[in-house]
Amino acid sequence: MSDVDLSGLKIDKKVGASRPSGRKKRGILWLATALAVLVAVLAAAGIFSPPVEVETTTVSRVYPSLTFTLLNASGYVVAQRKAAVAPKTTGSLEWLGVEEGSRVHTGQIIARLENRDVTAARDQADANLVNARAALAQGEAELRDATLAFKREKELVDQGIVARADFDTAEARYKKAVAGVEGAKAAIRAAGAALRGAEAAIEYTLIRAPFDGVVLTKNADVGDIVTPIGAAANAKAAVVTIADMGSLQVEADVSESNLEKIRVGQPCEIQLDALPEARFRGAIHMIVPTADRSKATVLVKVKFLDRDPRILPEMSAKVAFLQREVRSDEQKPLTAVNPQAVVTRGGRKVVFLIKGERVAETPVTLGKGVGDLVEVSSGVKAGDKLALKPLEKLRDGTRIKTAEK
Repeated sequence: MSDVDLSGLKIDKKVGASRPSGRKKRGILWLATALAVLVAVLAAAGIFSPPVEVETTTVSRVYPSLTFTLLNASGYVVAQRKAAVAPKTTGSLEWLGVEEGSRVHTGQIIARLENRDVTAARDQADANLVNARAALAQGEAELRDATLAFKREKELVDQGIVARADFDTAEARYKKAVAGVEGAKAAIRAAGAALRGAEAAIEYTLIRAPFDGVVLTKNADVGDIVTPIGAAANAKAAVVTIADMGSLQVEADVSESNLEKIRVGQPCEIQLDALPEARFRGAIHMIVPTADRSKATVLVKVKFLDRDPRILPEMSAKVAFLQREVRSDEQKPLTAVNPQAVVTRGGRKVVFLIKGERVAETPVTLGKGVGDLVEVSSGVKAGDKLALKPLEKLRDGTRIKTAEK
C-alpha cells in the first residue's frame, strides 16, 4: 500500500467558531421581549403577590318586619286537639280502614274489632224481645176475654142467676190476666234493655273518629290485640292517633325577663324551618300562667291566622313578636347585605363579589336600612358571597383566600 498524505483531512476549528447571524439575534431579542411582557402582565395580575386573606358575608333575603320585631323565640307546631283513639273493650283488630295521612270525619268508623260473639248476643236479645212482644199480645187477648167474662158474671151474680163461686172464678181469671199483661210489659222492657246492651257491646267493637282530623300515626294493625288499658302482654292501647289540623298552634318558650314585651292578641310572624321562604301571619293566643323554673321561661301559644296544608304537627318554628301588624306591601322579602361590605370607589357604591379565588368589583344600588342590614336593589342576588374585610386591600381581580381555608 502506498503512503497517503493525511494532512489534508484536518478540520478547520475556525469554522465552528463563526459568529451568529443577524436573523438569530433578532429571534433572541423578540423572545426576551415577550418574556418581559409576560412577567409584567403576571405581576400586574397579582400572580407573584400573596393572596389577601378576607372575611366574608352572604347576601341575604330578609323581611321588612325585621325592623319592627320586638322579640324572637323558637318552638314547635303542636295540635291543641289530639287524640289516641282506642276501643272501649278488648279484642282482636279485624279491620282497619285508615293509614297515616288519612282525613277522617266525626263519627266515621275507622277500625273494627272481631265481634262475632257480641253479634250473636245481640241476635239472641232481639229474638227475646220479639218473644216478649208476642207474649204481651197473647196476654192482652187473654185479658180482654177475662174482662168480658168477669163483667158478665158480675151482672149475673147480681141478678142471682149464677152461683157466687162462678163469679169468684171469673174474677180470679181477670186479675191473673191483668198481672200477665203487666209481666209481659216488664219482660219487653227487660228484653229491650238486653238488646240495647248487646248493641252497645257491638258499638264498642267499632272504633270511630271523635272529631274531624288527620291520622298522624298508626299504632296497631290487623290481627293485633287491642285493649283500652294496654296492660296485656303485646297488646296495643291505641289504634291510631289523630289531630285536628285546624287547632295547630306554635308553642314557644319566652324568657321571664321578656314577658313585659308581649300580650295576648299581639301580632306575630311565624317561620317554619321546613318552609324557610314562607312567612305566616300569627297572633298570641295564650300566655300559659305558669313558669318553668328550670329554664326560667313561660310557654306562649301562637295561633295561625291563615291555614296552610303544608303546616304539620311537630315542625320546628321561629316566632317574631311584632310591634304592629305587617302591611300588605311589607310581605315580600328584600335582598340585603351587611353595610360593612359596601365601599365607595370612583364615586359609586361597590361590593367585592367572590368568584373562586378572586374578587370582582361589582357596583350596587342601595335602598333603605333593614335592621342591621341595608337593602340592595341591583348588582347582587341572595346567596352571593361577598368580601367583608379588609376592603382597602382589594381591587378588581385581587387574589384572595377565605379565613376558613
